[in-house]
Amino acid sequence: MLAGLSTGIGSAIACFAHRTSTNFLSATLGFSAGVMIYVSFVELLPTAKLFTSNHYSQVLGGWLTAAGFFSGVLLILFIDYKVPVHENPHQARLPEEMAYPIDTHELHRAGVFTALAITIHNFPEGMATFMAAINNPMLGITIAIAIALHNIPEGISIAVPIYFATGSRRRAFWYSFLSGLAEPVGALSGYLVLRPLLNEGVMGFVLASVAGVMVFISLDQLIPNAKKYDSGHQAVYGLIAGMAVMAVTILMLS
Repeated sequence: MLAGLSTGIGSAIACFAHRTSTNFLSATLGFSAGVMIYVSFVELLPTAKLFTSNHYSQVLGGWLTAAGFFSGVLLILFIDYKVPVHENPHQARLPEEMAYPIDTHELHRAGVFTALAITIHNFPEGMATFMAAINNPMLGITIAIAIALHNIPEGISIAVPIYFATGSRRRAFWYSFLSGLAEPVGALSGYLVLRPLLNEGVMGFVLASVAGVMVFISLDQLIPNAKKYDSGHQAVYGLIAGMAVMAVTILMLS
């Protein structure tokens, strides 16, 4: 719920903020990427390999972990392939960049399609957060916060075209807010599907897939968008800060 409904924060920014802080947006996206990358390679993949190796064998466990990682990558690749580029919600845009519509019908259509696209994207993200939390609740909270930060620009992408097409802040907010519900729905659906199959081997494969999802999101979406609005080194400072926070958190909890 925390990760998904943060799209509502983005819609509030889009509807009520006169100007967006590009440095803050850049640092926030970089921070989110840092958390996801560090967690994926330092926590999720080693845990996944431990689980699969315990359930099967050292060699097979290594292969299954690698297969799980790239399965996660391919899942997000497939979803991105099916979403048209000009309607892809992961292409971050500021409210002021979309403030002067030419065709309100087309703008409304773009907002609706963006909401649908984000719903599709949020489904595996919700499942990823949930499955990580089953294995380690504190890790799940951390991943939820990272995904929540990266969902804020997505809320902007929905709310701005809806608001300028309809003139209704309320409608823009609710379109954005409701699209985030795909995260908890994805979480529960994934759990219900996998619950009868859960053992160490399956959990290891799923955790590796979660790592693949998060690394792809970071490299394909978060870091490029962070650099897009970077006026100095805010993106890389945010990236390093995210990794540092995760390193300290993991060490304190271990």
